[in-house]
Amino acid sequence: MHQTMPENKSYYQRHIFFCLNQREGGEECCAQHKAQAAFERCKSQAKAEGLLGPGKVRVNKAGCLDRCAGGPIAVVYPEAVWYSYVDESDIDEIVQSHLRDGVVVQRLVTPAGVGR
Repeated sequence: MHQTMPENKSYYQRHIFFCLNQREGGEECCAQHKAQAAFERCKSQAKAEGLLGPGKVRVNKAGCLDRCAGGPIAVVYPEAVWYSYVDESDIDEIVQSHLRDGVVVQRLVTPAGVGR
């Protein structure tokens, strides 16, 4: 039997996108800052916490999110919270605090004016 989601509920509770963009000619980009490893860490940590799947969390790769100056960058929806992270401990904190508990990690929030 298929489980149906109520019409007013999103398919995923939260969706995190990691910019994995690689720019040509050595131009600054998230791929230069271990974004792929961060994506993989987030996915494995979310899986270990039992957070993945319909009605829960989805971890996705993204192309350029056009906020390169704050890179590496990830964004969580539906809250539209943008994160600049540095290492695995930052990723773990995002998974445990925001993706699991719904609490924004303020120290990692990308400043509003940061763009490309």
